[in-house]
Amino acid sequence: MRCAQSGAPKSSTDVAGVPLNPDCTNLDRTVPDIAAPAPTARPARRSRAVSGDTIYAAATTTAGVFVLLLLGAIIASLFIGGWPALRAFGPGFIFDTEWDPVQEVFGAGVSIYGTLLTSIMALVLAVPLAFGIAFYLTELAPAWLRRPVGTAIELLAAVPSIIFGMWGFYVIVPLMAQTIQPAVIDTFVDIPLLEDFFAGPPFGTGLFTAALILAVMVLPFIAATMRDVFLTVPAVFKESAYGVGATTWEVMRSIVVPYTRAAVVGGIMLGLGRALGETMAVTFVIGNTNRIATSLFGPGNTIASIVALEFPESPAGSLKLASLLALGFVLFVISFIVLAISRILLRPRAKG
Repeated sequence: MRCAQSGAPKSSTDVAGVPLNPDCTNLDRTVPDIAAPAPTARPARRSRAVSGDTIYAAATTTAGVFVLLLLGAIIASLFIGGWPALRAFGPGFIFDTEWDPVQEVFGAGVSIYGTLLTSIMALVLAVPLAFGIAFYLTELAPAWLRRPVGTAIELLAAVPSIIFGMWGFYVIVPLMAQTIQPAVIDTFVDIPLLEDFFAGPPFGTGLFTAALILAVMVLPFIAATMRDVFLTVPAVFKESAYGVGATTWEVMRSIVVPYTRAAVVGGIMLGLGRALGETMAVTFVIGNTNRIATSLFGPGNTIASIVALEFPESPAGSLKLASLLALGFVLFVISFIVLAISRILLRPRAKG
């Protein structure tokens, strides 16, 4: 029963026929209870989703553990295979420069020297050029030119190393022997120290030629990485710098490079790793002699090149084969040290 409104004519019922209580004293009309919905059963799809997540987590964990196991297996196989040479020659194996298969005396000094020198020279040549390419593509190049140049850089990274080696042997080596090396030797002939660095007969092959080929090979990796990370810089940062009067070079030096420092160093380390382990291209042009040359134009070898040349002629179980496997282990250690150094260089920036 409902309460009648004041001033309304007294009537026993309202329009809907519900009885009215004029005195509003006996409100005994009750509102029916609304039944709560019955609890629904948990769908079976939830349990299937849980089992799917479990399977996915197990699969990804297995993949991560498999990478660690594979890496450990490679290290162990190289160390075990090279242990006879490490045991026979001791720590002197790292520094000895003699490689005599007839007398079974083997040392890694020349190969380590050639590997480090050619890789460092390759980075010295490639990094400035890669930075210029990335700077041009992200800041200066017109829109219609950016895609073709970027595609050309990516295609250069897909060229097989043996093609670089053949190109270097048939094109770069004659050019070095006939034009570049004679001119450089004549230029520095009377200058102390530099005369020794650029001395020797102009054969065309040598450490500098190998470094030049390596620079061409690692250039697309470093340039593509720099270009991609430069594009990740928020536009508001650069626009703010331009707004206060900064030039394009100042924006690149003060905004873009500090913002992308970690990724840039990572790209350079990627190129260094490619240079350290390159085999066929270097074998074509380095000269393949087992001696330390004081001249950059002198011949030499690297760990990868000597392994490629000597491995087919190494009998199973021989000390020579063990020495080659020990060289592979040394190359792995060098790569690990380079990675550790890059992490150390980035650590202060990460903490800041």
